[in-house]
Amino acid sequence: MKWEQVFASRASRMKASEIRELLKLLDQPDILSFAGGIPDPALFPTAAFQSAIADILSGPRAEAALQYSVSEGYKPLRDWIAGQMARIGVPCDADNILITSGSQQALDYLGKLFLSPRDTALVGWPTYLGALGAFNAYEPEYDRLDPHTNRTAADYADTAAAKGGRVKFAYMSVDFANPTGETLDAATRHGMLQLAQDLDIAIIEDAAYQSLRFDGDAVPPILALEIAQKGSIEAARTLYCGSFSKSLAPGLRVGWICGAREVIGKLVLMKQAADLHTSTLNQMAIADVAVLMFEGHVAKIRAAYRARRDAMLAALTTHMPAGITWTRPEGGMFIWITLPVGMDGADLLARSLQSQKVAFVPGSAFFADGSGRNTIRLSFSRADEATIGEGIKRLGILLRS
Repeated sequence: MKWEQVFASRASRMKASEIRELLKLLDQPDILSFAGGIPDPALFPTAAFQSAIADILSGPRAEAALQYSVSEGYKPLRDWIAGQMARIGVPCDADNILITSGSQQALDYLGKLFLSPRDTALVGWPTYLGALGAFNAYEPEYDRLDPHTNRTAADYADTAAAKGGRVKFAYMSVDFANPTGETLDAATRHGMLQLAQDLDIAIIEDAAYQSLRFDGDAVPPILALEIAQKGSIEAARTLYCGSFSKSLAPGLRVGWICGAREVIGKLVLMKQAADLHTSTLNQMAIADVAVLMFEGHVAKIRAAYRARRDAMLAALTTHMPAGITWTRPEGGMFIWITLPVGMDGADLLARSLQSQKVAFVPGSAFFADGSGRNTIRLSFSRADEATIGEGIKRLGILLRS
């Protein structure tokens, strides 16, 4: 059968993730990898999850844990998340929370909810590769969301109209962003909120790394700033996407969307149609471990990742040749490298794997238009300090050559 003739037009927008392909390199013992932006499994609270799951399956919750459940998510977990949201300036209740299968599913649902073909999504240049993958299936156009330019709402709207649709949302990773590691300050967040209000569009606030701050003072989420202006989450246009993947365990695939009930209600219908609900056992286990030790565990992983970030920044200072610059993140998992104009990150990766056995992600994968070829992303989350020092040294040798 000629499958291409029966695939939907959106199938042509689906592409393999360069990062997911590079993760295969982690199984090669001779590769020093700064590619996958994934947590260190040595830091997982394994014993706590073993105990939690054993308790769930040996007690009165066992039947509920293995049964179908409500699409909104496990109520005790949604209550706990609502409490955490209140602590960061977002007063809400469980009805403002939808549990998703990781925040990646949240991005997919939001793309499905808002985007018709030829509508425009405003995204960073660069932006999270997984967001582009989630949105691509819904056949959007992309426009560059740059907080540091003077583009007006009318300019964005006219550009979208010329492409055959309208602007539907602005997608932003505001804390220690993947891939750049950069954080938007409060003034810039206010500016982005004003732009969204002028365009009358939604804001998708990706907060996957929000809890991984090493330095400096926390900046209120955009959703918190908007609620402070408008008085209620029900009046807010911002949708906050959170995740336990970077804090507790990515393999359990538990994330959430926090927003106005009108939007959450529509997303619940999508959840019902897609997979009914996120694994109840996984939600129960996350809830039990979060109640038991979330703050203490996050403090532990912050300390570990801070030391690795410091080691990578020190190594870059020591080994990088002139003409190469990098970001200095206050948290998260990533450092963004800008190479001299004319150098290609993908070509550099091929040479690095061959001669230096060091892996990273070419930066062009994070640009909606495939630009940014003279950039690369380094992740420090899975490598110890000695490995970081050796890997950056090797990369410096390659760049000097």
